[in-house]
Amino acid sequence: MAKWHVMGALIAILVVVLASIIVVSLDNESADSVVLQFTYSVVNVYPHDRNAFTQGLVFENGLLYESTGLYGNSSLRLAELETGKVLRLRTLPTQFFGEGIAVIDNRIVQLTWQSHKGFVYDKATFDLLQEFEYPTQGWGITYDGNRLIMSDGTSNLYFLDPVTLKKTGQVQVHDTGPVTNLNELEYIKGEVYANVWLKEKIAVINPQTGQVKAWIDLKGIQNMENMDPNSVLNGIAYDTDGDRLFVTGKMWPQVFEIRLIPSA
Repeated sequence: MAKWHVMGALIAILVVVLASIIVVSLDNESADSVVLQFTYSVVNVYPHDRNAFTQGLVFENGLLYESTGLYGNSSLRLAELETGKVLRLRTLPTQFFGEGIAVIDNRIVQLTWQSHKGFVYDKATFDLLQEFEYPTQGWGITYDGNRLIMSDGTSNLYFLDPVTLKKTGQVQVHDTGPVTNLNELEYIKGEVYANVWLKEKIAVINPQTGQVKAWIDLKGIQNMENMDPNSVLNGIAYDTDGDRLFVTGKMWPQVFEIRLIPSA
């Protein structure tokens, strides 16, 4: 009889442990599903080239690496944040529409829109090092220190090996449902910030689950009077050392440094 008492006790303990695991799992799921809301305040404003159809933006050491789009006007450029002065410029062949960029150590990876082709450059000289291909459209790209994270205008984020540039996985971004038109990306403190094309909002995404953790409402940050209707919000850059967040848009005359404010 003692043996059955022991077995019964072990079963009871096992049930309690399993129940605890389920509760913890549900608590984590619930926490991840609470979507925060933010507005902003403008901390500083910097000049930006109004001819730059911004598709990708990266900040490093006081400088902005920028990819611009439009057929016949696409480029990779390096500009001073404080002055907006373009220090280095490489134009793309006219058949390519430039899209997102990511900086990996001494290399810059640039996507193109519908050509299924990307380029890798030397960061110091902008010399072309290699070309690579991908099956989807190219929209945004960022680097998390271990892998590239790429968007293609759908609700998917794709993970690429930074050396081979081959896909290693993907995740679908969702809030109450799939979030589509994911555009320019920036990796910030373990999360992916994504412009959503045609919206004055940025989605803050958990890259492991695809869950949108927060929305940043940037309505009204740029006066759109007398501006081209295609001049939409697009461009996120982060200063890791100074903990500064920058945003801009296609053919916007300014880059804005912003501080996030929780919505009431």
